Amino acid sequence: MRRSDREVKGIENVLKILEKCEVLRLGLCAHNIPYVLPMNFAYEMNNDDIFIYLHCAKEGKKLDLIAINNNVCFEADCSHKIIKGETPCSWTSKYESVIGCGEIFRLSSESEKIEAMDLLMKRYGFEGKPTYPKQAIASVEVLKIKVNSISGKANI
Repeated sequence: MRRSDREVKGIENVLKILEKCEVLRLGLCAHNIPYVLPMNFAYEMNNDDIFIYLHCAKEGKKLDLIAINNNVCFEADCSHKIIKGETPCSWTSKYESVIGCGEIFRLSSESEKIEAMDLLMKRYGFEGKPTYPKQAIASVEVLKIKVNSISGKANI
């Protein structure tokens, strides 16, 4: 990281930033053409492994690209504020961000999909235990990123 003074140290601090972020940008690439899209997400840490969960329709460009190349990158940011200065070079931005890489997979079992959807619902404010009609679970694609690397950067 070029600006080591802005590096966020410790995985627990990186995950605190990720928790504040409302949207994750997923980066995919196939045939040398990048594709980035914003998505709702949830995550969990299991032992030393971090997993990120996303949901989407059962068909579409992102799934076509994942079928070709399941290596992904992701970025999330929050706490934005522009700080004006006396001169153009004295302006700055306040922010917190997380970036990482991993491999993305489609979840196939109904129980795995429900567990991931529960995490997503809880993350965005659902209280209690969600229930889903069988047709709803059958008609949604749930994706799981196995995070291989993750880092945080902040200027707050």
